[in-house]
Amino acid sequence: MLKAINSTVDYIRRNLTVEAKIAVVLGSGLNTITDEMTIKHRLPYKDIPNFPVSTVEGHQGNLLFGTLNSVPIIAMQGRFHYYEGYDMKQITFPIRIMKALGVEVLILSNASGGMNPNFNIGDIVVIDDHINFFPDNPLRGKNENTLGDRFPDMSEVYDKQIIKKIEAIAKQANISLKKGVYVGVPGPTYETPAEYKMFYRLGGDCVGMSTVPEAIVARHAGMKCVGFSVITDIWRENDTQKISHEMVLEEAAKAEPILRTLLKKLLTVI
Repeated sequence: MLKAINSTVDYIRRNLTVEAKIAVVLGSGLNTITDEMTIKHRLPYKDIPNFPVSTVEGHQGNLLFGTLNSVPIIAMQGRFHYYEGYDMKQITFPIRIMKALGVEVLILSNASGGMNPNFNIGDIVVIDDHINFFPDNPLRGKNENTLGDRFPDMSEVYDKQIIKKIEAIAKQANISLKKGVYVGVPGPTYETPAEYKMFYRLGGDCVGMSTVPEAIVARHAGMKCVGFSVITDIWRENDTQKISHEMVLEEAAKAEPILRTLLKKLLTVI
């Protein structure tokens, strides 16, 4: 792991100067957030040593370096998923690289299915906790103490102080912001009605196929973490609506301008 991290970081630093303390991972349908980004460097994943390559529609597969709202950031245009066949260490490898490059705050985003009856399609949810239903953990195996503790505390995965700032920004901008628990599942199938019902009864508010592994590694590495979820479909008792990836991308794109507003303002206060 350390050898792979070092070789990847060496490659990036040979090609560009990195100053960012904040990184953003953009989920399904949310890549247009970078349209307002001043991009100084664009590295395709396929050109970065040891990086996986995103195989999912809606994930462009670039590591971007530049500024958004005049704040230096690193942005991942697309992430990696367990259902693509990658293992947990591959999925979270970019988070290790960001930490090694000096990133202190990780902002995660995703598209998810809503289960909370107070949620609606298009809602932006700030994640305040998660439930991990992945069959593996990115920290499984021999621990490298230079990367983090063997048994990291998970009592506050998503930074409470940053969440307060997000809520204040939303209130000031008159943005309807929800808060909830994200359930991480392996996919790639969408949930059955019984599974939706189970996850909600267990305390989940929305469900998706990403984010949890990255958040775990961010906390292991000592990074502050915050997550946004765009509700792209809704489970309702006795609802027969069918879900498709195309629908998820479409609804995420509709909500993206609101998330972009939140992100731009958030960057200036963290």
